Amino acid sequence: MNKFLLLAAFLLSMLTSKAQNPYLPLWEYVPDAEPYVFEDPDHPGKFRLYIYGSHDSLRDAYCGLEQVVWSAPIDNLTQWRYDGIIFTSVKDRDGNLLHSDGRGDLLYAPDVTMREENGQKVYYLYPNNQEVGREGMVAKSLRPDGPFEVINWSTTEAQKTDGVLRFDPAVFIDDDGRVYGYWGFQQSFGAELDPVTMATVKEGTEIVTDLIPNLGQDDTFRFFEASSIRKIKDKYVFIYSRQTRNGEFGLGSSHYTLAYAYSDSPLGPFTYGGTIIDGRARGVDHDGNPTYTAHPDGNTHGSIIEIDGQWWVFYHRQTGTSEYSRQATVEPITVEVEEGPGGKVTISEAEYTSMGFLTNGLNPCQRQMAGIACYYTGPNGSWESFPTFFHSGSYVQPTYYEGNPAEAPSDFDLHSCPVVNNTSGSVVGYKYFNFDILPESDHIDAVFTLQPGGLDGSITILAGSPWTDRGGMVLGTLELTSDMSQTIIPCHVTLSGLSQLKGKQAVYLVFQSTQNGSLCTLHHFQLSTTWQE
Repeated sequence: MNKFLLLAAFLLSMLTSKAQNPYLPLWEYVPDAEPYVFEDPDHPGKFRLYIYGSHDSLRDAYCGLEQVVWSAPIDNLTQWRYDGIIFTSVKDRDGNLLHSDGRGDLLYAPDVTMREENGQKVYYLYPNNQEVGREGMVAKSLRPDGPFEVINWSTTEAQKTDGVLRFDPAVFIDDDGRVYGYWGFQQSFGAELDPVTMATVKEGTEIVTDLIPNLGQDDTFRFFEASSIRKIKDKYVFIYSRQTRNGEFGLGSSHYTLAYAYSDSPLGPFTYGGTIIDGRARGVDHDGNPTYTAHPDGNTHGSIIEIDGQWWVFYHRQTGTSEYSRQATVEPITVEVEEGPGGKVTISEAEYTSMGFLTNGLNPCQRQMAGIACYYTGPNGSWESFPTFFHSGSYVQPTYYEGNPAEAPSDFDLHSCPVVNNTSGSVVGYKYFNFDILPESDHIDAVFTLQPGGLDGSITILAGSPWTDRGGMVLGTLELTSDMSQTIIPCHVTLSGLSQLKGKQAVYLVFQSTQNGSLCTLHHFQLSTTWQE
């Protein structure tokens, strides 16, 4: 069989699940994810994990003009389903356009809550409109996947809404039915809400200002944005984006970290807990100095949830050279709660990986899209010109699906989100592969699908570390030449030493050339025992 046809057939027969990071299709961009488990309205007694976030569909700015939902059954978090657009804000209370051009409101990070009313489950969406006079919108539905209809239009001005919730709203209904709201950008607010309006401050109570101290008030909490609230046993856990100090962790200041605080009361006082995830993928360079191993900065927003006894942190990562193509990612964490007054909440800090829900490790014999890389640095690990980045080495390039996501063919992502700009000295890494499931064979190849860049050079495959003097083990080297076809082609190299690899191992690709420019565009790769010329 022609080797191109053989490769295509093999790849299509080994389509990856959507359980690794990012856990949604690579061409979908849903940052700011708030995860909730709700009963499936079409299958009573069955439960699904629903992801509510903003939608980076504008491509040259944050978020989009619509909010979408994806969901998966809690007993199979590999089967993600697009549930459609759940909210747009185009018309006012009287049915007239909010904007003369008909474009609708821009919708930032939302939140959702649910309660039973008259024997029915009722869902409240806080879509986070950031248009003048329309902040604090609340919409209602009898289904977790909508559609949601606005319920807090002003009775006096058709284009305005009533309420106090502003940037990055979070809403929580306590066990006693009392409702609490949280919001803020560089200043944190909280309040008990009227359970009738679900938007205004409850009569007789007041807004709590500086619920979580910001960086100008306290050098520990350092609240920036991204309010999220969860109740765990008898503790109230507040998750937020924290502005790190310059020099903290040996790096510059950033608000790319999710942190948490906890309290015995929904409105505090709160005790600082620590970092849950750092989107910079903190690591060390060849000399052991602290560095980032992905984007050096960006924003973050997410939360935590327990599913079948396992806790997860949901967050997002940046792709490309801007902050406008953010992808949904997840990592396992542990959560421990000391119950009783003053009890401590301890949440482990998660590692930034490619595994997602596949906590036993990626299958090395399954096709892996290059864009799931969790480690990518240039020759000097250099990024410049934030927030529009310039990277001297490898990065994940965003790609988009133009049609209805529900109708996307299963193999559409075959060349989605390639790793580009693979200049000499760049390193691309994947954490982690499970080498215990590698079949026994005397001949195993690494099969790459890539587009050569017309340069002479090589890709060295290492396990454990990108540096041999730091414990990295060379498995093989793929040679690239300047006369190779500059179209997408399969390439392979026979590997050695695989029998020495046990358990979960990181795999790194190190690019080398004596010429300037990108050696190739990398689309996907896998190990194969059946490759034939």
